[in-house]
Amino acid sequence: MAWPAAAAAILAIVVAGCANAAPRSDDGYRADIHVHDPTMIEANGTYYLFGTGDGIEVHSSKDLKTWKAEPRVFASPPAWTHAIVPDYQGSMWAPDISFHHGRYYLYYSVSAIGKNTSAIGLVTNKTLDPASPDYHWVDHGPVIRSIPYRDLWNAIDPNLALDDDGTPYLVFGSFWGGVKMFRLDAALDAPAEPQQWYTLAKRERDIFVDDAEPEPAAIEAPFIFHHNGWYYLFVSWDYCCRGIDSTYKIVVGRSRSITGPYVDRSGKEMAQGGGTIVLKGNANYPGVGHNSAYTFGGQDYLVFHAYDEHDHGQSKLKVTPMHWDHDGWPLIDPHVLD
Repeated sequence: MAWPAAAAAILAIVVAGCANAAPRSDDGYRADIHVHDPTMIEANGTYYLFGTGDGIEVHSSKDLKTWKAEPRVFASPPAWTHAIVPDYQGSMWAPDISFHHGRYYLYYSVSAIGKNTSAIGLVTNKTLDPASPDYHWVDHGPVIRSIPYRDLWNAIDPNLALDDDGTPYLVFGSFWGGVKMFRLDAALDAPAEPQQWYTLAKRERDIFVDDAEPEPAAIEAPFIFHHNGWYYLFVSWDYCCRGIDSTYKIVVGRSRSITGPYVDRSGKEMAQGGGTIVLKGNANYPGVGHNSAYTFGGQDYLVFHAYDEHDHGQSKLKVTPMHWDHDGWPLIDPHVLD
């Protein structure tokens, strides 16, 4: 999630809330829950949804249809966030949830608006059930940070991905030099040494643009999904956070190796600007993006947010089945945006 010129609009878009959601026929769920940058996991029969917001917003559901608000992850930001990001305003962006080593790992981003003064943090918990006596979030501090003029990349929008042999990687990035990835250490809280970094995807950036400026290379929100021997790298192109003026769209490429190269349907590498559009906006939802992808009960799902033209550009949760064509590329029914 990037915050260029219209960043302040997100304050009106990311609103905590919950509502009953009526199921659609077979193309997803119609949900009025407000969420931005959704990530999800199933635990003991309950789905937990995490999203951007003060303290990281959390909701739960038994059926992916009806959601209720749960306690936020943080009552107040960890002290280190203000030390690393002096202009930090308190909102935690683009969380990523997964389960490893008997614990839940939640990565999140903190950043100064419109800058790559950013960091990715990690917090863990033994359980996601707030009623459990074991429920307690433990913050592990920053995993990686980016600094203007030192780094031509932005340390936000994290996603933890594992290859076939269980080697962990953190993929992340927004604007600037695109989507980066490095191998994590065994504790999943720092780059493994010696460090191995990869550029997975990027868009053209004018060499004359000041290194502190994010635009115009509008790419972010990476998420890796493993399916039938392929690693699929989803990213979002263009602009979020502008309500009905958002131009977000979901793009994908794939690789036999988690480290790439990722290519689109035409064979163009994503690191050279390639990408196949999976879903783009329409008259009802002009911008869609920052997706994640999961398999629940044998069914693959795409989870993303969409800006509602009929509700002042509010960002709404979308959960829709993800199918595959005969060549192994993801298919999303566009009626999910009806």
